[in-house]
Amino acid sequence: MRACMFPGQGSQKLGMGRDLADAFPAAKAVFEEVDDALSERLTDIIWGEDMDRLTLTENAQPALMAVSMAVMRTLESNGHALADIAGYAAGHSLGEYSAHAAAGSISLADTARLLRTRGRAMQDAVPPGVGAMAAILGLSLDQVTEAAKAGTAHGVCVAANDNADGQVVISGHAQAVDAAIEAAKAMGAKRAMPLPVSAPFHSPLMEPAADVMRAALDDVTFNAPSVPIIANATASAESDAAKLKALLVDQVTAPVRWRESVAGFSGLGITSTVECGAGNVLTGMVRRIDRDLDTLALSKPEDIEAFAASL
Repeated sequence: MRACMFPGQGSQKLGMGRDLADAFPAAKAVFEEVDDALSERLTDIIWGEDMDRLTLTENAQPALMAVSMAVMRTLESNGHALADIAGYAAGHSLGEYSAHAAAGSISLADTARLLRTRGRAMQDAVPPGVGAMAAILGLSLDQVTEAAKAGTAHGVCVAANDNADGQVVISGHAQAVDAAIEAAKAMGAKRAMPLPVSAPFHSPLMEPAADVMRAALDDVTFNAPSVPIIANATASAESDAAKLKALLVDQVTAPVRWRESVAGFSGLGITSTVECGAGNVLTGMVRRIDRDLDTLALSKPEDIEAFAASL
């Protein structure tokens, strides 16, 4: 059995998806539909020359989803819907929204608008400079959690992304994160470094953004997915539409439990993964977590064509 995976923020790069749009009418239609949904030519940003503008959370999130859906719609146009390709879907942070769009839980247009709202709400939840995130390499989740506790004398600090063995991201108030970095170094971390992000994502400081997303999600039609989706907040597979909607709200403030999610693949009968979208960051994480899983990343036209031909 296969799991389809969808990347999160950090995988973006200028020009992503343009080769897909040039090669496949179905992919081109995705970008046009996202532009229409946002009443803005997001494609001008994605295929432009201003990386800072693309990296803005409100742009990066719908842009990455658009690239993932360009891959999926191209496969669908060749007769391979998500349920034909995989038994489960999973996405990293915003990628969970891409998984919902691919599984038909949320329409493409609604997903684009939700991610624009999510990006702005997350950015607006904390004033610039107040929050921070940092990557801690070489320590276990338990160790990083202890380091984060050392930072709480200066404010909120939590483990926000449990990405892979020895790769955990912390999030919270800037001073608290700085203190946790020093604690992690003292504990023997190979590296402990601030990340170039604009807000403390997946921390309790994002509660205002969670409130915004609760209201926004209530305004869209939410269907049962075509395959179960493995939620970031619980690392478990879910098919109930109401539960999945609530988990998208929880996800804003809860840690991304990616290592646990992938570690649980084998128990679900998953033997291979295919990453659909920009880059291959998730594929690299999967290889670190479970080397027995066969992995594949689809981001280029030739990769998609070869994969479709193998089905």
